[in-house]
Amino acid sequence: MEAAAAGVPAVPAPVLPLPPLDQPVSVAPSLADETVAEAPGDDPFLLSLFSADEEPVHPEAIPIVVGTKIKGSRRVERAARRAEAPPKVRITKMPKLARKAKTAKKSRPASTLLSVGALLFSGALLVGTTVPANAFITFADEPVGGAGGSSISDAGPGQTVEVAADATVSALTRDAFTVTSYAEVVREKYGTRVSTFVPTSGAIRWPFPYATPISSGFGSRVAPCRGCSSQHHGVDFTPGSGTPIYAVADGVVTESTFGGSFGQHVYLDHVINGQKVQSIYGHMIAGSSPLVAGQTVKVGDLVGLVGSTGASTGAHLHLEIHLDGVFVDPFAWLTANAN
Repeated sequence: MEAAAAGVPAVPAPVLPLPPLDQPVSVAPSLADETVAEAPGDDPFLLSLFSADEEPVHPEAIPIVVGTKIKGSRRVERAARRAEAPPKVRITKMPKLARKAKTAKKSRPASTLLSVGALLFSGALLVGTTVPANAFITFADEPVGGAGGSSISDAGPGQTVEVAADATVSALTRDAFTVTSYAEVVREKYGTRVSTFVPTSGAIRWPFPYATPISSGFGSRVAPCRGCSSQHHGVDFTPGSGTPIYAVADGVVTESTFGGSFGQHVYLDHVINGQKVQSIYGHMIAGSSPLVAGQTVKVGDLVGLVGSTGASTGAHLHLEIHLDGVFVDPFAWLTANAN
């Protein structure tokens, strides 16, 4: 007004055309919007604002305008509706095991009755098969043969037997029998046939110069141990462990070793009366025989010491005699040929 009053002409303001109200306004970006203003160096307040650290803000806290919609508004509305809505009651299904237990519980009376019935049937079957039928009969005075017949009664006259005055009682007769002792049974069971012999000193001798016990003879027997024979091919002498054993006749050593069921053993070949005879000495103490294969021995020479090697149940000499490769009873052969 003062300029007008001073006679200075007024400059009219430019009139900008405005778009309609229902049309969105688009503003072109400017390079100046991306520039950062420099912090003033003379104002302490502004300096404090520029130097302060920026605090992070959650994206959902500040609505972002995208066209005419606000991002995050629906999420906020849903959260508000959930907060105002009453709490929901969640119904869960019963577990399968609980449903089965409940079903089984409903059928329990039927299963109980079935179990009781089975027990009663078993008891009746047991009684019916073990108790005799006459145990259920009551004896009373009942007529026999109908209403007009005689009756059965527990009471009545006793029975009597009349015996002549001259009757005699004969003595009872028994069949003859014998008794076998346990020792004899065991002896027969294990094939023992003899227990003693008479020593000799001639060209054919017993393996010991004195009588010794014999625990098992020649022939079939019950095997006394696992691995022992049930068909005994020799005679077992039991003079005691460590007793010297002597050759029964002149001969040649064909085998002297340790091994097999005989343990420490010796084989001797003889020729007696033009016949090939072989004698075997088994179960001797390991290393007790001084003989070697091919050695010539005389009757009465040391063969070894009584032991229990190989398949044996105790110290003894197992003696075998073969005639042309055939097993014979050593006791019978020595009894017939020893002199």
